[in-house]
Parts: sequence; C-alpha cells; structure tokens
Amino acid sequence: MAKKVSVVDAKRDFSELMSRVALRGERFIIERKGKAMAALVNVQDLKKLEILPKDNHKKGLLAAVGAWEDFPQLDELIADLYSARKKAKDRLVKRLR
Repeated sequence: MAKKVSVVDAKRDFSELMSRVALRGERFIIERKGKAMAALVNVQDLKKLEILPKDNHKKGLLAAVGAWEDFPQLDELIADLYSARKKAKDRLVKRLR
C-alpha cells in the first residue's frame, strides 16, 4: 500500500523517498491540501502501467454491468442473496436503506 506524503515533505525528502522507491519498492502518493496529486513509483511498476491497454478502464465494473443486461433473473437472484445473508447467524449485515 502506498504511503501518503505532502508536497512539502516530498520536496524536502525527495532524495530519501527516491532511494526508498528504487531500493525497497515502496510507493508514495504525493498530496497537496489532502488531495492526491501524483505518485512516486519505481521504474518496473511504471513499465507495467505503460503496458496496460489505454481502454483498460472500460473493462472494469462498467463492462460487468453491461454483461448482466440480458440476465432477467438478476433482481430475483440479488434478493435471494440478501435474504440468505440476513438469515445467516455468523455475520452482521448493515442495512443500506
């Protein structure tokens, strides 16, 4: 998991952060006013990211939503799953509504 560091700290400790990234494989998220602005990763991780297809984001959850369009029993299946979860004695289920 990436560690968070402020822009001010990243500027001050850049040499140390770079060594930790290169030698230990650590990752850092650089934030400004609590908002993620950039990431510091090693070259191997960057190469892996660059290999990914540019439209990879379309193959995530949105693609899965489209795959279920022609499944007429989906609502019934979801209702059955929630019902079974509510009846389970070994887990606490938070109500969404």
